[in-house]
Amino acid sequence: MKENLIKLAKEHGTPLFILDHAKIRENFQTFKKNLPNVQAYYAVKANSNQEIIKTLFNEGASFDVASYNEFMQIYNQIKTFKKAEKDFFIWDKIIFSNTIKDKDTLRKIKKYKPLVTYDNADEVDKIKENCETAGLVLRLKVPDTGSQVEMSSKFGAEPSDAAGLIKRVFDSGLAVEGLSFHVGSQCTNFDNYAVALQITAEIFNEARKKGYNLKIVDIGGGFPAAYDSNVPRFERLAEVIESEIKRLFPADIEIIAEPGRFMVATAAVLVSEIIGKAVRNGKIFYHINDGVYHTFSGIVYDHWIPNFQPFKSGETEVCAVVGPTCDSFDKISLSEQLPRNLQIGDYLYTENIGAYSTASSTKFNGFEGAIILHINQ
Repeated sequence: MKENLIKLAKEHGTPLFILDHAKIRENFQTFKKNLPNVQAYYAVKANSNQEIIKTLFNEGASFDVASYNEFMQIYNQIKTFKKAEKDFFIWDKIIFSNTIKDKDTLRKIKKYKPLVTYDNADEVDKIKENCETAGLVLRLKVPDTGSQVEMSSKFGAEPSDAAGLIKRVFDSGLAVEGLSFHVGSQCTNFDNYAVALQITAEIFNEARKKGYNLKIVDIGGGFPAAYDSNVPRFERLAEVIESEIKRLFPADIEIIAEPGRFMVATAAVLVSEIIGKAVRNGKIFYHINDGVYHTFSGIVYDHWIPNFQPFKSGETEVCAVVGPTCDSFDKISLSEQLPRNLQIGDYLYTENIGAYSTASSTKFNGFEGAIILHINQ
């Protein structure tokens, strides 16, 4: 692998973000195999590259979007469809999972009869005024202890408020299609899913008793990507989810999910180049041509722990790896075990960097960010 990475870096330049579409397809099929009764809506925010969307579209994925621009990325895949096919795809395979949507977006998507989430009374009124064709999914607040990125502090209705929020929608003349939750991103505490499904089932079944025809349960995202051997296996989580759904819910419901990180995290490798070397307070600092404002933005926004591997061997010690910008905040890691004999012009590579990396990259300080190379399309 190392030889091929060096060859690609020399051919295309660095920093080089190598995205393996065979791995994306493998991850999608792993999800389908282990959760065969769950419709996977890829969370576009994890990596919105159009080629990723194309690959997952061709695999038969559905899509979770948070904005009109993300919606249009999916729309570009179906713009040649006949109107009836196009409308059905949008209705059946896209969900607007952002619980707060601006009025302009709601007006633009009104004609498509979209599936949208909500978690508060004001959102119901706004949807009624600007997009009365929508089907609504109530997002619930659930525990997210132990997840890499928590969600409950910003999203989700208190379970005690759910009955009133469901009634408000039906009283307004709209319909609640189902319930959703999110246990937090990169969830390795599988009890979160069990508790969330229990909370959701109680609200779901009570709503049906009242005559409300809820039919969707959206189990959100959080499915852990296999960053290393310490991450619990997805197959075990799938068993928990399948068992709890069978135990808690009626058989006639539709189960959907919003995997993002799971689909793309392990599908990319970054090759960066050492552009400077200095000793600061007795520690070697390797300056590379990528940083936290660019492909390593996941360190800031995603609590991601970076990893670096050298292409040459040598006596190792604890080194710092820092980015190219003139901001002292641009420190990728201060504790990487790397050879002390690396020189300017040498390469490093970073694995499992496909999610929340290029998606949140900026052009701060005038740096363009990584070159994206697609392989195995």
